[in-house]
Amino acid sequence: MTGAPHLTWQPSLLDAGPQAAIDETFARATRIELDRLSWIERVPGWVSGSDALFDLLVHTAEWGQRTRKMWDQEVLEPRLTSWWGAESGRPLEPPILERMRRALSGRYGVEFDSMGLNLYRDGRDSVAWHGDRIAREIAEPLVAIVSIGEPRRFLLRPKAKGAGLATRRLVLSRGELLVTGGATQRAWEHSVPKVASAGPRMSLTFRHGLPPFQRLPDVGTL
Repeated sequence: MTGAPHLTWQPSLLDAGPQAAIDETFARATRIELDRLSWIERVPGWVSGSDALFDLLVHTAEWGQRTRKMWDQEVLEPRLTSWWGAESGRPLEPPILERMRRALSGRYGVEFDSMGLNLYRDGRDSVAWHGDRIAREIAEPLVAIVSIGEPRRFLLRPKAKGAGLATRRLVLSRGELLVTGGATQRAWEHSVPKVASAGPRMSLTFRHGLPPFQRLPDVGTL
């Protein structure tokens, strides 16, 4: 499937602006320790004018809907996805996405070489508990998620049972950046649960070190 999906979308007056911009100083960054080896960093309002970017990507990205095998049958994944990888040779467009990639690579000291777009059209769209599949030789992978569109719940829980660590319940707001680091992608899993009612939300997920079998046009999480 390509082209713009039909959405019931109401931009926010608080995030109005003709085009998106990013805070390359990361001035509002806050580090949160999940456990001794795992952390996340939140940067609220990292993208200003994010509603304009949301509208642009909805209408210009090549959206697809993947299938998953569940109980011996193929079912449609409850969200739409799009993907870019540096190895494709294609530029990352629009240019604001390349500025994001360079700023994130510079701050966190890795070369983010892929980006997945994930579109949650309403409260029925979701992603179940999972951890990202990243090359095993990367002990502490970094994943950077930019959330645009309507705020949505984002949950984190430890994989080890009985570890005495509680589930973290976050709400990612318009233009917020969330980075998972340390052992988070190895020791924790995350989800975006279904809700009774929600407006459309999109995540822009930057990664490095995807294993070869993950380097497909329909890759996306979070």
